[in-house]
Amino acid sequence: MKKQQIHKKEREKSFALPRRNAWMLVGTMVVIALGFVLMAGGGSKDPDVFAGETLFSFRRMVVAPILVCGGFVYGVYAIMRIRKEKDNERT
Repeated sequence: MKKQQIHKKEREKSFALPRRNAWMLVGTMVVIALGFVLMAGGGSKDPDVFAGETLFSFRRMVVAPILVCGGFVYGVYAIMRIRKEKDNERT
């Protein structure tokens, strides 16, 4: 059992971030991409017609920017998060 723990710690030391933090960063990228997808669109097929209600919708003006900004904040948290353990040299 001790050999597995040593091997796991050696493997974790070879990565820049622990596995949990890396998965949190993947989640961050998904949230940011979702925010940009929600911001996309709103164009009109006819250039002479201005479709303000679709361009300035609640989803594009409020929800999507909150998702993008929240994703970046969560990304900083994911990088800076330190797991509290006895042997952790980052604490």
